[in-house]
Amino acid sequence: MKFTFSWLKQHLNTDKTAAEIGEILTSIGLEVEEIKDPAATFAPFKVAYVESAEKHPDADKLRVCKVKTADHGTVQVVCGAPNARTGMKGVFAPSGTYIPGLDVTLKKANIRGVESNGMLVSEREMCLSDDHDGIIEVDESCEIGTPMAQIFGLDDPVFDISLTPNRGDCAGIRGIARDLAAAGAGTLTPQDESPVKGTFKSPVGVSINNPDCPHFLGRYIRGVKNGPSPDWLQKQLKSVGLRPISALVDITNYMTLGQNRPLHVFDADRLKGNIKVGAAKGGETLEALNDKTYTLGGGEVTIEDDSGVIGLGGIVGGVSTGCEDDTVNVFVEAAYFNPMRTSRTGRDLGIESDARYRFERGIDPAFTAPGLEIATRLILELCGTGKTEVSEVVEAGAAPAWKRSIDFDPAYTQQLSGMDIAEKEQVEILSALGFECSKKAGIYSITPPSWRADIEGRADLVEEIVRISGFDNIPAFSVTAGALSVTGAETQMTARARKARAALAARGMQECVTWSFMGKETAALFGSNDNAALSLSNPISSELDQMRPSILPNLIEAAQRNADRGFADTALFEIGPVFASSKMDGQQIVAAGVRAGHAGPRHWSGESVHRALDAFDAKADIYALLEACGAPSDNVPASRDAPAYYHPGRSGALRLGPNILAYFGEIHPAILEEMDIKFPLCAFEVFLGNLPAPRKKSGTAKPMVKLAALQPISRDFAFLVDEKTEAESLLRAAKAADKTLITDAAIFDVYSGKGVEPGKKSVALSVQIQPQEQSLTDKELEALAQKIADNVAGKTGGVLRG
Repeated sequence: MKFTFSWLKQHLNTDKTAAEIGEILTSIGLEVEEIKDPAATFAPFKVAYVESAEKHPDADKLRVCKVKTADHGTVQVVCGAPNARTGMKGVFAPSGTYIPGLDVTLKKANIRGVESNGMLVSEREMCLSDDHDGIIEVDESCEIGTPMAQIFGLDDPVFDISLTPNRGDCAGIRGIARDLAAAGAGTLTPQDESPVKGTFKSPVGVSINNPDCPHFLGRYIRGVKNGPSPDWLQKQLKSVGLRPISALVDITNYMTLGQNRPLHVFDADRLKGNIKVGAAKGGETLEALNDKTYTLGGGEVTIEDDSGVIGLGGIVGGVSTGCEDDTVNVFVEAAYFNPMRTSRTGRDLGIESDARYRFERGIDPAFTAPGLEIATRLILELCGTGKTEVSEVVEAGAAPAWKRSIDFDPAYTQQLSGMDIAEKEQVEILSALGFECSKKAGIYSITPPSWRADIEGRADLVEEIVRISGFDNIPAFSVTAGALSVTGAETQMTARARKARAALAARGMQECVTWSFMGKETAALFGSNDNAALSLSNPISSELDQMRPSILPNLIEAAQRNADRGFADTALFEIGPVFASSKMDGQQIVAAGVRAGHAGPRHWSGESVHRALDAFDAKADIYALLEACGAPSDNVPASRDAPAYYHPGRSGALRLGPNILAYFGEIHPAILEEMDIKFPLCAFEVFLGNLPAPRKKSGTAKPMVKLAALQPISRDFAFLVDEKTEAESLLRAAKAADKTLITDAAIFDVYSGKGVEPGKKSVALSVQIQPQEQSLTDKELEALAQKIADNVAGKTGGVLRG
C-alpha cells in the first residue's frame, strides 16, 4: 500500500515528520517497508535555459543546443526533440545521470560528429507520462537550477507499508489515518459525507439477482465535462505509480486509494436499459478496460444491461460502457460484493486490480452510501458545468448485517499479553479506533466498527489495545533454566522417526522428502483400494490426484531420476505417512527405502565387493532400524507374505504374531516394467506404529559391556532337510536347544546336487556356545550337540549328516 505524506495529511491533522509517522506506523502493526523521497531520485534534474538551438550540420532532425545550467555552466547538447528552441526553459540531465525511463546512465557522446554533454529530458524519460513527442517545457518564471521534483510536486515522501490480509480497512489512506489518530499521532480530519440532494429521478434503474452482491447504489449525473484531471489529482496518482487517464476515471482511483471505496462510472449514454447484477452462466465474454477479453466460466458476479455483460462486480469494468473524453452523462456505481466470490473470480480469470484487492479483503459495508456522496461531490467539483444535474440515488438490496457484540473483561488483557494497562486507557483506545463500549456488571460489551470485519473475539480486542499502546511496551521476560520444561516433549512416534532416520543415514542412505500423493494408476500398483475418499478433488497436477498408499513409488521414481543423471548406485529413504482410508486409523507412519545398483564399486579383489544388491541388503537395513528403535530384531520371525508388488520369491515380511513390523525384498519385475524402470530394485517398509515399545529397565544400572570370563566355543553341524525347509526354522530350532549356553547360530553353507538325494538340501550352520560358570567337558559338549540335533530333527525333520 503506497501513499504520499501530503495525501495522508488530507485525512490526518498532524505536526509529526515523515520519519516519526513511519516509526508510529510500524509500532502499531502497519509495517513500513520504505519511505522513499523522490526528490533525492530526481535531484540531478534541474531547470536549464536554452541559449541557442541550431540545426545539426549533418542531420536534419537534430539540433545543437547551448544550454545554460546552474551547476555546470553552459554545455552543448545534441537534441532531437521538435520543440527544442532558443529561449525556452527545460529540464537538464548532466552526464553521469541515470535516466529511469530509458534505463541508461548518460555518458559524454559524439553524435554525427558533434559532441553532446547530457540531455534535455521528456516526460516519458522521467516516467511522468507516456508523452515523448518533445522535451519538458517549464514556465519562464522558473529560475535556472530549480529542482524538477519541486516543479512536478515530486518532493513529497512516499510511504510503502506492508498490510496483513486481515487489515483490509487500511487499504485506504483514511483507515491508516484513523489508526494513527488513535495512536496519538494527530487528529482525524472530518469529511463531508452528507447526502447530495437529487433534482430528478434516475432514468437508469438497478436490480440484483445474485446473493454475492447484497447492496447496490447508483446515481445518474448529467451535463458533466470530462477531460484531464487537475494537476493536484494527477500528482497524487503519479506519486503512487498510477497513470492519470481522465477526470472521471481519476476520481474513482482517488476514492479507491484514499477512502478504500472502489467505484465505477458508466457512460450513461452507452448503457442499454437498466443495470442488472447477475451471475454468469458460462461462455459469456467481456472486453475489459484492462485491454483484455475474458470468457466467463460460470458463477462470476456480472454487471449487465440489455446488451449483455458490461463488467465484473468488484473487479473490472467493460469497454462498451467506459467513459471517454466526450462523455457528458454518467451513472455512478457504489456496491458491496462478497469477498470470497470476488477472490475466486479474480483467481479463475487471472485478473489483478485495485478493486479486487480491496473487495476480496472486505471493505466497509456501511460506507457504500457515504462513499457515493463523496464521489458525487468530487464529480461536481472537477467535472461540473453550469448545466450539471444530480439524480436521486437508486438502491437495490441493503447493506449486509455487520453488527456484533463481544463480552470483554479488561483484566483479560494482562492475562493474555502480560501488559498492565488501566481499564480507562483500554476503553479510550477502543473508542478511538471506532469501537462502541458499554459496561454492565463489570463486563464490557464491545461492538466493533463496520470497517473491522476481522475482529471476532476477545483476543482480537486485546491485540488492538496492545498494538496501539505499543508492542515495545510488552515487558521482557527472560527464560531461565528454572522455567524450562523438565519432562520430555518428544512423543514415542517422533522418537522412533528420529532414531530410524539416524540408523538409515548411518548405513549410507540419503533421505528424501516427496509428495504425499501420486497418480491413481501408480497407486493401484502399490495396493491402493481406489477409495474415493483418498482421491483429491483439486490436485496440484492431474498426475498427482490420489493420496499415496506407499512411499515406495515416489522413491523408485527418485532412483530413476538419479540413474538418468549417471548415479546408478542409489540408496534412498523417506519417513512419512501413507494412507489406506480416510478414517482415523487409515494413516500410518512408515520408514521406507530403496536400493539400486551394487553394494560397492568395482574392485580387483572380485565380485564379493562389486555385487548386485538383493533382498538381504533391505533386510539388513530393517534390522539396523529395529535395533536403533529398541525393538526386538534377533527373534523376529520372517514369513513369505509380502505384498504383491514385491518379487514373490525374493521378499518377505517380519511379524510378531498378527502384527506386521516390516516388508522387504526386490520389487516385482512387472511393477518395474509398468513404471518404465530399467534396473532391479530392492526395498523395505517399516511400520513404525507397529513396533513394540522397548522394555523398561528396572533395578540397579548394569555395566555397558559385560565380558564373559570363559572363552566361547564354536561347533559346526550339517543337516539334510527337505528343499522347502526355511533356513530360519533351522536356526530357531538350533538356538532353542539351550537358551542359556547357545548365544548365536549362523548358516554358512547350503548345498544340493551330487551326493544329496533329489528334493533334499544340505544346510550347514555354526553354533556358538558360551560357558557360564565353568568350562564344559567333552561329555557335556557331546550331550549339547545331541540335544541340538534332536531339536532340529523334531522341529524341521532335519537329519544330521555323517
